[in-house]
Amino acid sequence: MRTIIETGLPDIGQPFSWATKGGGMLFTAHGPVKQDGTIETGPAEKQITLTFDNLAKALAAANSHSGNVLQVIVYLTDVNDVKLLDSIYKNYFNHPYPNRSTVIVEKLVVPGMKIEITVSAVA
Repeated sequence: MRTIIETGLPDIGQPFSWATKGGGMLFTAHGPVKQDGTIETGPAEKQITLTFDNLAKALAAANSHSGNVLQVIVYLTDVNDVKLLDSIYKNYFNHPYPNRSTVIVEKLVVPGMKIEITVSAVA
């Protein structure tokens, strides 16, 4: 059975839930969505930080934390942003780090959007 987590993140008009849990697992996906529901399309550092801030909000709403994260899949539009991602990532996760895959894609759903993540965690 799927339970929807109320994260406090804005409705952006697409048919999805910010976070769901079921079977002892939590699933969530995030991008650089601002509190007003618009997408941050500025510098990569700002987008990456906002994306992981949104993840932290979703984890907290689910009574969870980064230590429960098992896997992170990161989609970036620029391979040159990987080092920046790594440096910011360490502000949100401690060693031992969750499993992570970083995928470089041509583009994401909103022009100028540089990052999207999907995360699986213990609920």
